Amino acid sequence: MILFLTFVAGTLGITFWASRQTKTAADYYAGGRSFTGVQNGLAIGGDYMSAASFLGIAGIIALSGYDGFLYSIGFLVAWLVALLLVAELMRNSGKFTMADVLAFRMSPRPVRTAAGVSTIVVSIFYLLAQMVGAGALVGLLLGITGDAGKAWTIVGVGALMIVYVVFGGMKGTTWVQIVKAVLLMGGAALVTLLVLGKFGFNLSALLGQAATTSGPKANPGSFLIPGLKYGTEAQGLAGKIDLISLGLALVLGTAGLPHILIRFYTVPTAKDARKSVLWGIGIIGTFYLLTLVLGFGAAALVGKDAITAGDKAGNTAAPMLAQAVGEDMFGPVGGTILLALIGAVAFATILAVVAGLTLASSSSFAHDLYAHVFKRGTATERQEVVVARVSALVIGAVAIGLGILAQGQNVAFLVALAFAVAASGNLPAILYSLFWKRFNTAGAVSAIYGGLVSALVLVIFSPVVSGSETALFKTADFSWFPLSNPGILSIPLGFLCGWLGTVLSKEYNAAKYAEIEVRSLTGVGAEQATPH
Repeated sequence: MILFLTFVAGTLGITFWASRQTKTAADYYAGGRSFTGVQNGLAIGGDYMSAASFLGIAGIIALSGYDGFLYSIGFLVAWLVALLLVAELMRNSGKFTMADVLAFRMSPRPVRTAAGVSTIVVSIFYLLAQMVGAGALVGLLLGITGDAGKAWTIVGVGALMIVYVVFGGMKGTTWVQIVKAVLLMGGAALVTLLVLGKFGFNLSALLGQAATTSGPKANPGSFLIPGLKYGTEAQGLAGKIDLISLGLALVLGTAGLPHILIRFYTVPTAKDARKSVLWGIGIIGTFYLLTLVLGFGAAALVGKDAITAGDKAGNTAAPMLAQAVGEDMFGPVGGTILLALIGAVAFATILAVVAGLTLASSSSFAHDLYAHVFKRGTATERQEVVVARVSALVIGAVAIGLGILAQGQNVAFLVALAFAVAASGNLPAILYSLFWKRFNTAGAVSAIYGGLVSALVLVIFSPVVSGSETALFKTADFSWFPLSNPGILSIPLGFLCGWLGTVLSKEYNAAKYAEIEVRSLTGVGAEQATPH
């Protein structure tokens, strides 16, 4: 509790300091574009390495072996897509939100409305995962086992998150993310070294012990090969397709995540945008390699039965591993201290990510929907920032309510759904806008709504919501779509809707495309321009 409260006090101090520095809309939305490439790279790492990464992936590897590690690979490879396709071009073309890029060469009101809706939906999906992780983590640390206790934990985390965003804006959120990235890398590296040390730095011995302790009793070796979670005989072909669908969502989703995209606007130049993504890749790549040891370490030293007893979705595997390896190396006191340390780091992870997500969605509502759709560009900067703060309150409340409903789901899995929605709706519109000369307003609106609606409908009628033991509604069954992740259908549908909407509309503005092409490649004019 002391470690927890120390961290919360420190981050609230940063938020209070940032609130004194936040005077304009640029300060609130983009931190005054004052962060260096290294600082923004650390913040990107802090934003991206969410509760899903630390708690969810470690848990899913501990319970599903090889198939769980595919989440680590997917999240990491996704960064290359973000770097190569969108990072620098987005930084050069926009101002505060994803919609700035789309609205530049198209009719602004319908495009901003679509982008704003999509941003809020994706952010709420992602927030859901962080809230579930918070409930499981704090429940473990405080010995809370009942759903009611975890629900109050989720309310507490949501309230803290709202304070960060309402008062700190992008500047406060970024510094919280930088601090969190350093703490998370340090904590994960420490536990990894202790686990490897226990097995004499022999990875084969670690994997063998994990398979023996947590693998199926009839065939422990299956823990280390594909097929334990996806592609089992019971699932048949649907399981294999689900795996491909998950991979597509993970790899393509990052480039469409609103809270990652707005990070590129916090640096002063395109060169800093490139540098920040390279630093981000270094930090994120190292971290996802560490999750291999954390997940299999939990499987070897804690065991599947003990992990699922603590949290049936496996979200507490990493803190339980820290306690187990600490007790083994340093006795009961050492185990308790290491558990508290990793718990505080995981809590920092959740707070930093939920702050970034809430900021992205509230910024989109205020800047895109309120200022440019409702007020048609007549809102003052002060009014925009006030609306952003109020919408942060509302979005936070929605996330708290849904987080309480979704207890029991694995957080890495919930984030994969957010990735699928982002890849289906946002990514087609962004790529077409940056690279297709013929693309127009009808195409952008069709791509966003087509991908978004198809992903949501498929999720609603999938085993995630009903018809399975881990579904949101366990007693109901209206699941006619067999896959848990909709990406394999909804992503192509998003691209198809964007193409259809474009070719069926006569709108075409060659001059605007030429201008955004020059701007996206060089950055000329992006600083001074005010988007529609």
